[in-house]
Amino acid sequence: MKIDDLDKRILNHLSSDSSIGLRELAQLLNVSFVTVRNRIKKLEDDGIITKYSARVDFNRLDYGVHVIIEVRIQKGKLLELEKKIANSPNVYALYDVTGDFDAVVIAKFQSTRVMDSFLKKIQTFDFVERTNTVLVLNTIKEDQVRIEMKKE
Repeated sequence: MKIDDLDKRILNHLSSDSSIGLRELAQLLNVSFVTVRNRIKKLEDDGIITKYSARVDFNRLDYGVHVIIEVRIQKGKLLELEKKIANSPNVYALYDVTGDFDAVVIAKFQSTRVMDSFLKKIQTFDFVERTNTVLVLNTIKEDQVRIEMKKE
């Protein structure tokens, strides 16, 4: 689907604040409420907008242990890893990647003890050859990607 600058502006506003009202969004974009409603409906129908969510400050909920776990997996076993850990409540991203490792897991935990238990569980899977865990010390930026507008 081809989207124009108005669609991009709508997506950028919704990405930063999905709770914004349609009337307020229409005013910000200087278009009618009906235009915004129709554009959003089309973006949803076309599968570009897949869901709306709140941004949660997990540090305030004591999820201060943020890790990036690289996993080397036996050939052809990525789907098994996905089935076993993708639904873990601590995992918020799982990527199939190139390089020295086959997958990257990004997760947040309330303590190093809980993280250690999770890592030990992963390492018991027969198809996991090796893991490398990186502890995130500080988050410099963690945000939605902004959609670029046409340069004039």
